Amino acid sequence: MKKSFLPAFLLLFLALGMFSCQQGAKETTKEYPMFWTWLDYRPGMNFDSICQVMNDIGMDGIMLNAPTPDDYRAAIPVAHKHGIEVYAWLWTMNLEHDRDKILKEHPEWFSVNRNGKSLADTTAYVGYYKFLCPALPEVREFIKEKIKAYCEVEGLNGIAIDYHRFVDVVLPTTLWPHYGIVQDREYAAWDYGYHPEMLRLFKEQYGYDPREQEDPSLDVKWRQFRCDQITEVANMIAEVVHSYGKTMAASPFPTPKMASRMVRQDWGKWNLDIVFPMVYHTFYTGDASFISDCTVENVRDKNDMTTLYCGMTATDGPMMFECMDAALNNGAQGIAVFTIHGLRSPEVKRQFKAYTDSVRAVRAANGGVIKATHPEVADPDPFKHEGIMKLMQERMQQIIAKAAGKEEPAPLALGEYKEVDSYDATRCYQVVDENSKTTFDVTFYLYGDVVSGWDVAVADKASTNKK
Repeated sequence: MKKSFLPAFLLLFLALGMFSCQQGAKETTKEYPMFWTWLDYRPGMNFDSICQVMNDIGMDGIMLNAPTPDDYRAAIPVAHKHGIEVYAWLWTMNLEHDRDKILKEHPEWFSVNRNGKSLADTTAYVGYYKFLCPALPEVREFIKEKIKAYCEVEGLNGIAIDYHRFVDVVLPTTLWPHYGIVQDREYAAWDYGYHPEMLRLFKEQYGYDPREQEDPSLDVKWRQFRCDQITEVANMIAEVVHSYGKTMAASPFPTPKMASRMVRQDWGKWNLDIVFPMVYHTFYTGDASFISDCTVENVRDKNDMTTLYCGMTATDGPMMFECMDAALNNGAQGIAVFTIHGLRSPEVKRQFKAYTDSVRAVRAANGGVIKATHPEVADPDPFKHEGIMKLMQERMQQIIAKAAGKEEPAPLALGEYKEVDSYDATRCYQVVDENSKTTFDVTFYLYGDVVSGWDVAVADKASTNKK
């Protein structure tokens, strides 16, 4: 079994405590909870027992998704009894608890794709994707009143918005097989934001219709305009939340640059107190270096007044601690886990508690912040990411073994990786395994400044000869 990361982590931060974090943003001394989970709350559940587990493993913050404000009124005293802060985890641009009602009453509020199809009567990926158009004043007013209703809940510590974006124009790469798609560039069916009001406002500002472009996805002004519409609504929400004296948080995509490309979400411009970017490495590269790279980029690109956390998937084993190290060693001030239910084994729970205790001790010794040294920019060269290359080669071995009808992976003798194509965020290479004489297509995706996905497949003979 892999050794625990706890001693190395603790020694590292104690040794580096004299150094300031190498980031342009101001350090904040305001102490929020350090370890969080997202959780769905339903009336009648044994919430007290979940809070007890959170206590036992060192979690002190929860982003709770409950159907109504009254459900928070029931849950908050239970959490506070355990010393746990409660934030309302609220979906904004994508509807949830009031989806059917709004679909029936206001079908004109819904987002439209480049093909002219509205989410009021079409599906993007899944049925619950019912995103609203942020350009509509009535949509903004609807969201504003919704936020107010939750802010009025006594004892609620803050609001954490989610689904504050458009439909994914590009899904994380590991989800493509599930839907039987390849999104190596932006395609019209998933490119949303073409509501008539959005188009009218853009044309009023820039003098042309983005649909007149040969490829609207390459129009940087059009992309940024949609990002800015989402930003305006986020900052409207922040103004409401702050007027109630509560903390404003959000759970956006991994980095501002990635998010702006993948879901039109430029969250570095949002007036957030806390940000929990969802750096789910299993959705992207499968390697913890994705967390390191994203955190480095987030330190650089977040709002100066925002405290940076890192959201990650729960792993019931040593990888959980490797992932947390990757975030905290590179500038994150805490961790949010999706979700606590994924931490099942008693051993992992014990290790998690020891980990949280050690990090809190470091933060206390450093005046309320985690001080770390890290590179100013992530390395976008995929060939320098040992973990990613290892996973790719394991995939190659599996492909060769399956073709040969064998269970044991065969040794590789890879030649030189040769670049054969490059477009948008996609980089295409070919490499030959001399042992099996197999030519592989190797593809990397680089949204933002980080390696955000990869793929390996046996090269098509016709296309190989042509190249």
